[in-house]
Amino acid sequence: MPTTQSVYTKRLQDFEQDLKQLKKKLFASSMLRLLIFLLTVFGVYIAFGNTPYVMGVLVLGIGLFLSLISRHANLQYKKEKLQQLIAINQTELQVLNRNFSSLPDGEEFKNPQHAFSQDIDLFGKRSFFQYLNRTALSSGKQQLADYLTGNAIKNIPHKQDAVKNLAKLIDFRQNFTAVAGMVKTKIRNSVIIDWLRNYQAFVPKIFKWLPTVFTIASALLIVAFSFNFISGWFLGGWLLLGWLIVSRYLKKVGQLSSYVSEVQNTFQQYYLLLELLENTSFEAEILQEKKASIQTETKKASVLLKEFSKRIDALERRNVLIFGQLMTGLMLWDLKQAYHLEQWLIQHQQRVENWFETIDFFDAYNSLGNFAYNHPNYVFPEIEQSNTVLKATEAAHPLLNSQEAVTNDFKIDQHEFFIVTGANMAGKSTFLRTVSLQIVMANVGLPVYAKTCSYSPIQLITSMRTVDSLADEASYFYAELSRLKFIVERLKNETYFIILDEILKGTNSTDKAIGSRKFIEKLVGSQSTGIIATHDLSLCEVAEELPQVKNYYFDAEIIQDELHFDYTLKKGICKNMNASFLLKKMEIVD
Repeated sequence: MPTTQSVYTKRLQDFEQDLKQLKKKLFASSMLRLLIFLLTVFGVYIAFGNTPYVMGVLVLGIGLFLSLISRHANLQYKKEKLQQLIAINQTELQVLNRNFSSLPDGEEFKNPQHAFSQDIDLFGKRSFFQYLNRTALSSGKQQLADYLTGNAIKNIPHKQDAVKNLAKLIDFRQNFTAVAGMVKTKIRNSVIIDWLRNYQAFVPKIFKWLPTVFTIASALLIVAFSFNFISGWFLGGWLLLGWLIVSRYLKKVGQLSSYVSEVQNTFQQYYLLLELLENTSFEAEILQEKKASIQTETKKASVLLKEFSKRIDALERRNVLIFGQLMTGLMLWDLKQAYHLEQWLIQHQQRVENWFETIDFFDAYNSLGNFAYNHPNYVFPEIEQSNTVLKATEAAHPLLNSQEAVTNDFKIDQHEFFIVTGANMAGKSTFLRTVSLQIVMANVGLPVYAKTCSYSPIQLITSMRTVDSLADEASYFYAELSRLKFIVERLKNETYFIILDEILKGTNSTDKAIGSRKFIEKLVGSQSTGIIATHDLSLCEVAEELPQVKNYYFDAEIIQDELHFDYTLKKGICKNMNASFLLKKMEIVD
């Protein structure tokens, strides 16, 4: 079976070869367009003075040139998509080598008031989000962040099925991301949806048929002029009449054109994304439901959105210099296309929001599927309702290099609390974040870094990285108390897995010991479950009085005047602290 790295390497080589061939076709296309242009100019020069022949040459030349422009645009699109696919596979190879610092880090999603995101390095530099995220759309990126922070514990087996299904569909995932990565609009989806909801039509119904009649009449007049049946003044007057009709609505047509030109790229790419969804078979129930949600009774969603995109293209032709002016005067082009655009909006504006939401869902879930594909040795937690909340063997943090990571086994039952002691740098904080991330990852349906894992779904809440606020004149101690109060208030209504790192750091040792002990007793009394890391060994005495409390520790040893850590979780209480040793070792104190 090929390795993940070999698959990405092979895909990268294939896409690079395809790009070389396509660049040759683009060069040939450019030369052919130039040739047609020169031949058209030469034909007009030869036939100059013979109006019917000049008109024929122009019509033929312009028709061929526009056809070649369309063909060239298709080739350019394929080139850009191949470049996207190449970049996608290059990124995956870099990430497999632990190089992901250049990816978006989700710094904007940091929230100190959230139940856990501030504490577990979920967002920011070298964060789990930066490692996981492969979304191509800003709205999909927001959706992924919402999934990670949602603390949602329902339907986890269905989420796992969706992630497993997408993990297998590498062609779908990469094509979807490549097409989504080509969306260049700066307008957020929410703004587009608001505009669609509130749009007021202005083109009268008469323009459903009037432009067609006007175009036929214009064609007949041009033929009559070509054979000298009518004068140029008559044809010019007819052209002026067309301009006058359009000019009455010119300002509103201009506003509509200006806005749709901004969102044109979004609709053009989104209909391709919908088409990709419609043409892909999914096994997972969630994915099938999402696919079914975009289906309509008449036409496919992709076809409907493609129609709208083409209408936008058609309206934009009004801006093609002289050609656009002629279409406006002879065909009432602006009003014809504006009318069709508005009719589409009236019929389908309610569906667009659902289409956008479905695309955001797949953009976010593709990141989850990609993560599962990149980690074939990770395990999907077995979801069960049992007395054991979380049990894992050979577990480690997903951001650690698997070649160097020290794994641990642990099992924590409902209403149990671990008190974890240990020397500085011995592994307490990493262990807390490992357990935290296992819960977060399990809740969104991801596999976790472990050999085996069983999990009874529970929400997570933490207090590990409290910060004070000078702007709010809040001391560190007050900020910490506020966080603990936040946790207690949440516990009144819901069940949580609680992870705390060094309670009451902002007060003196005696006061801290007394307060910390009372807080632990309160948490145990509330039938909560969790882990508390501390340097205060006196807290370990709680285990002698409360059977729900278990003591664990991470050890440190001094061997040949060097500090050594094994990063292994052990039962009991830590006896070896390292602060004094490090102070002397670094010659800070004697």
